[in-house]
Amino acid sequence: MTETLRDLIAARFAEDTDIGANRPAVGTQALQLRHRSRRRYTDTPIDQETLNILYACALSAPAKSDLQQIAIIQFDDDEKRNRVTDLFPSMPWIKQAPVFLLFCGDGRRIRRVCELRGTSFAHEPLDAFLNAAADAAIVMQNFIIAAEAEGLGCCPISAAREVTDEIAALAGLPDGVFPFAGLCVGHPADDPAISVRLPMRLTVHKDSYDDTKLDTEVENYDRRRARTNPYRKQRNPERYGTKDDYGWSDDKARQTATAERLAFAAYVRRSGFDI
Repeated sequence: MTETLRDLIAARFAEDTDIGANRPAVGTQALQLRHRSRRRYTDTPIDQETLNILYACALSAPAKSDLQQIAIIQFDDDEKRNRVTDLFPSMPWIKQAPVFLLFCGDGRRIRRVCELRGTSFAHEPLDAFLNAAADAAIVMQNFIIAAEAEGLGCCPISAAREVTDEIAALAGLPDGVFPFAGLCVGHPADDPAISVRLPMRLTVHKDSYDDTKLDTEVENYDRRRARTNPYRKQRNPERYGTKDDYGWSDDKARQTATAERLAFAAYVRRSGFDI
């Protein structure tokens, strides 16, 4: 029986659907629906020509007002790679990946262009920061899609913002450029389960935002997700205790109850974004 997009959508959301029933599971949409983060890689290297093609694909993404506020750091130097790896002792896949990239929001370049052309940069600082961050996010996602089309696997590393000062120093980032996320890239050596997503009923709204059924939908989602993506550990049991039916909502509620990445905000302010 021919696999359809409906099969992939049903797997992604762990519930029956009629969406995509008449569409074969091929092409870019099927690639996106099959996406998963890869944390195990073979030792096969990735040649620079392939990376350059992926960069070209990534940088073909939309850019806010054509400002193109993105910088990508490719860590090639062995010593620097080792020092980067040392920043993330709980993530051995960073060391195993043949390629590690740092995607950055770049608010410096346009300021320098303004200086070169005799104007001054006057955009509102919070909006300027958000624009650069959005450019970095969109380009990184474009890179991931292109890499997966090449048969490669990727794993974003948002923890780069937990060691902002250290990784910025290793990458030589000047004022106005901030780390958005790292990215491991390699030939995958694993086949992890699909990460089940919240139902589109919660995330896609027509005409106006509506979360009146949030309680019921989240409870049902927790149960569906537990069948495919059960949690092996519970966060902060000493603070919150343990639960027999610990699910996604418990995990994320506990995760966001702790302040994180305060150093990132301080770095961004020092870097010229007066937010």
